[in-house]
Amino acid sequence: MSVGHILYILVPIFFVIILGWLAGHYKSFDASSSKALNALVTKFALPAHLFIGITTTNRKALIEQWPFLLALFIGIVGFFTVLLLLSRFAGKQSVKDAAMFALNSAQPTFAFMGIPVLGAIYGSSAVAIPIALTGIVVNAVLDPAATIIATVANQNSGKERNGHFGRLIWDSILHGLREPLALVPLVGVVLTLFGFHSPDLLNKSFNQIGDITSGAALFAVGVTIGVRNISFSIRAFAIALLKTIVQPLLMLLIAYLCGLSSTDTVKAVLLVSFPGSAVAAMIATRFESLESETASSFVISAVISLVTLPVLISLLM
Repeated sequence: MSVGHILYILVPIFFVIILGWLAGHYKSFDASSSKALNALVTKFALPAHLFIGITTTNRKALIEQWPFLLALFIGIVGFFTVLLLLSRFAGKQSVKDAAMFALNSAQPTFAFMGIPVLGAIYGSSAVAIPIALTGIVVNAVLDPAATIIATVANQNSGKERNGHFGRLIWDSILHGLREPLALVPLVGVVLTLFGFHSPDLLNKSFNQIGDITSGAALFAVGVTIGVRNISFSIRAFAIALLKTIVQPLLMLLIAYLCGLSSTDTVKAVLLVSFPGSAVAAMIATRFESLESETASSFVISAVISLVTLPVLISLLM
């Protein structure tokens, strides 16, 4: 792919992100309205878009995606696990800090940049299933796992003493599955496996909200960056570099070992190469762990991705 073509894809995307940043930086949006904008994308627009993308796919094509799901699981959850252990035992961080460090290094902002970036390359309908599978891995596995680990660490340190461990695991998994970004794609996958195909009227109804996904998601990323303060700490830079450089390179190796096609390899690598997730930073804030570092890493990784995304696209395509 030529440099001109890459710029043609990415310039409009980063233009909308910068527009959102200006809105956040100059207080047209504050933290509260930014949260509402994020909710619009993650709880309504994107789930609707993914549901239609999945339920208009034939059953055979969906079943053939299992190697892609395996690669995503290893590249996201496996990466989180390795970083958790390294941070805890080599880095000598507390269990809770290690979990938040690993979570923010492993979770991409796929929900906001997946459709705009991959959709510009392959078409939005062709990337609905890969993004939906990423949502299931992140929301049903990764976030609950990090939440369980941090909660247990709090209990052991005396900050929390309520609840049974088994109940904690069950509640965390259910919470992840109740998130529309996990539940709606999962329902769509199950329906498609049973032979359901979305009718035209349902498509048009869902697309009324789903069609705003790209612009609203990119604008939300910019606003989220604009309302945050940045701390240029070593740990914040480490999280950002792990997220935007190390994880994509490891995913390239994982995709090769899983036997993915060249097209699926590009999709898998790009899905994990996006900046760190604001949701992961919010989880760190909830547990009062690495709050400044994780919020800053989200902003820093977004800036780094201005360079890494064009480079990755030019090398892979």
